Amino acid sequence: MEKKDFTSSISTKISANEAIKMISNVPEWWGITFTGDSKIQGDNFIVKMGGDSYFNFTVTELIPGKRVVWLVTDCNMPWYSDKKEWANTRLIFDLDEQNDITTLNFTHEGLTPDVECYKDCEPGWTHWIKTSLFSYLTTGKGVFRPPTK
Repeated sequence: MEKKDFTSSISTKISANEAIKMISNVPEWWGITFTGDSKIQGDNFIVKMGGDSYFNFTVTELIPGKRVVWLVTDCNMPWYSDKKEWANTRLIFDLDEQNDITTLNFTHEGLTPDVECYKDCEPGWTHWIKTSLFSYLTTGKGVFRPPTK
């Protein structure tokens, strides 16, 4: 059986270049503790979600108006048996602008149904992309609440 990476898509009336700038403003839509920089290729940043959890990212690809890729270089997910489950996975934001509408296709490469966190991460990412990021791109404000299933 093929392993299928988690994906989610949204479309909104915003330029792809503006969307990339806003995606890179991580705390405004992800609602987490953020240190570092995420604006240009090569930037490094850390996301903390409370307690001993952390996720270290490197912006490995940034193509203006087209694509942003973040590599998880290290992590600690203390609530799972494999605390490094996200390590070496990639968060990919592909953008396509047509007729003043930008479609964002998000993929968490390596987050598949066979990994332990999928049952929690799937509704989590669905919330952060379809609700919070969509709200931030359309209203300027993310939605910081626990994800709903």
